[in-house]
Amino acid sequence: MRRIVVIILCLLALSSAAAERRDSSVIHRVGLNLRPGILLQNHDFFKGSNATGRPMLATGSVHLQYSFMFPASSNVGRIYPTSYQGIGVAAYTFGNHDATGTPTALYVFQGGEIARFGKSLSLDYEWNFGLSMGWKPYDDVLNPNNLVVGTSVNAFINAGLMLSWHPKKDLAFSAGLDFSHFSNGDTTFPNSGVNSVTSRFGVVKSFTGGCHDIGRNHYGRKKPTIWFVDRIRCDVIAYGAWNEESVRYQDEEYYVDGKFAVAGLNINPLCLVCFPWLSVGPSLDLQYNEGMNIQDHVAGVNPADGSLRFYRPSFREQFAVGLSLRAEIQMPVFAVNLGLGHNVIYKGAELDGLYYFAVLKTFLTKSLFAHVGLKVTDSDCSNNLMLGFGWRFGNKY
Repeated sequence: MRRIVVIILCLLALSSAAAERRDSSVIHRVGLNLRPGILLQNHDFFKGSNATGRPMLATGSVHLQYSFMFPASSNVGRIYPTSYQGIGVAAYTFGNHDATGTPTALYVFQGGEIARFGKSLSLDYEWNFGLSMGWKPYDDVLNPNNLVVGTSVNAFINAGLMLSWHPKKDLAFSAGLDFSHFSNGDTTFPNSGVNSVTSRFGVVKSFTGGCHDIGRNHYGRKKPTIWFVDRIRCDVIAYGAWNEESVRYQDEEYYVDGKFAVAGLNINPLCLVCFPWLSVGPSLDLQYNEGMNIQDHVAGVNPADGSLRFYRPSFREQFAVGLSLRAEIQMPVFAVNLGLGHNVIYKGAELDGLYYFAVLKTFLTKSLFAHVGLKVTDSDCSNNLMLGFGWRFGNKY
């Protein structure tokens, strides 16, 4: 997980340098924002079942961000005139350092304009994705009540909407709402996750070159004519990961010793339905998860240490073939892919039901991309990360 995020951060820095070499009017931006809000009470740990006995209701963070916009004279700048992407660092508090720690986050982010109201007001979106470090995880001696966070390093995912006021073309003030999620993708238990809803207040200053004028009619230009065959592309992704499992046996919850390997292959044709940013299409999803259906193969309790023993499930109970429907938002450097699917070839209860994808693709070349995602089932019994690479066939835009 750390290596993949480092690759994304390095790629972003290289993209900025390459863009500046092509055109000296690359727009650099520095922003500061505050995000006070509330913790969602999805576990008794937040309600007071912790070492201090105090409920945790509020959260807050401060974010320093650097971003850049491609120049209006470039092809990317003409296609995505308001898009920006960059690197951010944040400090978080949850009001109880002894229970959770005071994490810091390092992340990539991207945003842009959804709609404009006059020359100085716009509705914008922004997503953040990265790592959060400095958590105080579960420890059976030092922090036994923390059944929410199992690792000191966790993934950080955030998405938000905001209204931005542009009194000058190189200055913007914003206010909006965000949703944040922290977890480790079930790589280590416990992993109930930390969720928050926050307000957001920020300021952004732009430097260098001719800054984009918010009043320009970016979207009034005639869209190019694109033949249907040119709208089709296909992504082939191979990924791997690891996770931990828990089972219920004789009315008790047991964490299974060891980690289980995960490997998968996705074949995802996509049709560009709204140039240049929105594509949809089906996906054939193959996945092997070594920990699936072990609930049905309990051999008993080891009297020496109280741990469970298991028979190994058959390959058919660990492998599944599914079909999903994907929607992908394509922006410079990054693409966000969301999906909903169901296994059609499988065996065992843990592979039944709907599953969901949330994926970030980072393009290293026009066709090669790094793939970082999370797969979640509606039964919440087979969550796993998806860390790998993909190749895009037929990428003409």
